Amino acid sequence: MDMFRLLPLTAIVILCISAAVHAQSSADDYLTWTASQAEAIGKSTRENGKAGRHGIFDTRIISTNKALNYYVRATLMTPDVIRAAARLQQLKERLTNDQTKKIVKDAENAGNLVIMIEIDPNEGSGVIPLDWRVFLQPKGLKSGSEGAITGVKAPQLRKMPALSGVYGRNYEYDIFWVTFPLVDENKKPLLSDDVQDIQLIVGIYSSEARISWKMRDSLRERIKTLSAK
Repeated sequence: MDMFRLLPLTAIVILCISAAVHAQSSADDYLTWTASQAEAIGKSTRENGKAGRHGIFDTRIISTNKALNYYVRATLMTPDVIRAAARLQQLKERLTNDQTKKIVKDAENAGNLVIMIEIDPNEGSGVIPLDWRVFLQPKGLKSGSEGAITGVKAPQLRKMPALSGVYGRNYEYDIFWVTFPLVDENKKPLLSDDVQDIQLIVGIYSSEARISWKMRDSLRERIKTLSAK
């Protein structure tokens, strides 16, 4: 027999309120994280890659206007990573809880999925070409196959503290923010529910850096939410 049939209406209302309070409390747990906890969580999705030659010899001859290779770092801005950056900002700037919640909300409304990308040219001119490109796809997808999502560079996100990560700025790297749509114009998911790993591809000239992450449950939920709208 359904347990709710055995409970008076008042008890059911109390249970529902308690569940809602608990859910709200869990969602706001990040406001109690210590600095070390926030740093650990904020670093959890930062990965490294490299585009270009991986050897020790410089064979460019006269093409020294290009770098020998490009070191690439990428941080997947999951809800926890966003909250970690916001929590550190709260501790640093003495923000109230409401102010901290607002910068989290602003960050989460910035795009379907945000990835912060750092690029460091190794040797050469030190210039990153303006036409570098970026894609997100299921890991292992062959070049030319359907399924790659083109990223959109979003320099305006530089102003959002919850999207700046938890590391201090390394000025050897230029920082970029890229957004990726998760559903198409018909609300169809661009990443299927059975994808286990996602891969970021950063293309610079004829070389590509590849960085991978496990498909997060939070990303699956975000896709479901966007598909249902």
